[in-house]
Amino acid sequence: MTDIHAEDRAGSHDHVFLGPDHDKAERRTWVVIALCTVMMIAEIIGGAMFGSLALVADGLHMSTHAGALLLAALAYTYARKYAGDRNFTFGTGKFGDLAGYSSAIVLAMIALLIGYEAVSRFLNPVAISFEEAIPIAVLGLAVNVASAWLLSGGHHHGHDHAHSHGPDEAHTHGEEVRSIDIGGSTIELEIFEEGVPPRFRIRVPEASALQVSGITIETIRPDVASQVFAFVDRGDYLESVNDIPEPHAFLAKVRIMEAGRSREFQTTFAEHDHGSTGGAHHRDNNMRAAVVHVVADAAVSVLVIAGLLMARAFGWLWMDPLAGLIGAVVIANWSFGLLRDTGGILLDRVPDQKVFERVRKTVECDGDRVTDLHLWRLGPGHLGAIVSVVTPNGRGSDYYLARLASFHDLSHVTVEVRAVA
Repeated sequence: MTDIHAEDRAGSHDHVFLGPDHDKAERRTWVVIALCTVMMIAEIIGGAMFGSLALVADGLHMSTHAGALLLAALAYTYARKYAGDRNFTFGTGKFGDLAGYSSAIVLAMIALLIGYEAVSRFLNPVAISFEEAIPIAVLGLAVNVASAWLLSGGHHHGHDHAHSHGPDEAHTHGEEVRSIDIGGSTIELEIFEEGVPPRFRIRVPEASALQVSGITIETIRPDVASQVFAFVDRGDYLESVNDIPEPHAFLAKVRIMEAGRSREFQTTFAEHDHGSTGGAHHRDNNMRAAVVHVVADAAVSVLVIAGLLMARAFGWLWMDPLAGLIGAVVIANWSFGLLRDTGGILLDRVPDQKVFERVRKTVECDGDRVTDLHLWRLGPGHLGAIVSVVTPNGRGSDYYLARLASFHDLSHVTVEVRAVA
């Protein structure tokens, strides 16, 4: 029996599994915190100067709002700062989910407090200063709408996995250019097919002493078929003599011959898997939690404004606590959804059953059998997988890594192969 382990397509690599908009989301969160802090200070000082207890109370409420957003901002900052720390086995991509889970607990507590206050006011109605309460509620709504707009401005569902890899492999999903560090310099390898049959093109640094005759590429496809490509000098770049057959899904071994010594570097090419874009495993739950906080507050503000207006117009004082009770139910529902999703990620629950089954079906063919499969989320848009395969065909791990190359969300893959007679 032979065990072969191959990690993340080849060799060592960095475990940076942050979302594509991590930096933008971090900056936007800090901007919203600044906005809420200014608003909080203005309300507390204004309430103290003008003797408005309601204004002071709303300012204190805004402080809890800013505190929840501070949790999200610190999660972004910490995840970015320690993204390269090898003490985190699978990177810091889950810090956002941890912050989202904590925010969901805070939301649940807020829902309980609002519900408790609403029931208390049903049982013991209190006088309402409409002329003071309505403007404050409108001001709070305006701040929450502005906060939600700022937070969602940099949050979209596109994704680009630009985590770095070891010197023997570099790839950026969704593009056809690979930058390969060959030690001391970097060459660029691409599949060029604009108006011409698809061919490999290699751009070599001007200072490099590499010779055309010393470079070849061998492609190994999932069916183990291989092909060797030689190159000709086109002036600004090297171009393969032969066309590249479809589909463009294979392991590419770049061999460089220098001074009688051969060096080899590996990278993968894959057909774009359009079905893998989107999905719950692409969500930035840290940003989602921050947005839920401000949207929940905005929703409550709308209900409160409606309740106050009707209470003032018709004398229905019970409308104000009813609006609060409805708001508490809405917030509790959002909190439960956030707890369920982030809790599942923290416990390494399978993030997408469809992807799980597609990975299994992709590996299992021609007598190969998956005996163990683990799929979990590493961060927004990044999945990890451990696959154990039993094969009677004498195949190595490279074969299965090439088959899985079309799954653009698989950012960290470990394959174990056991050969059987």
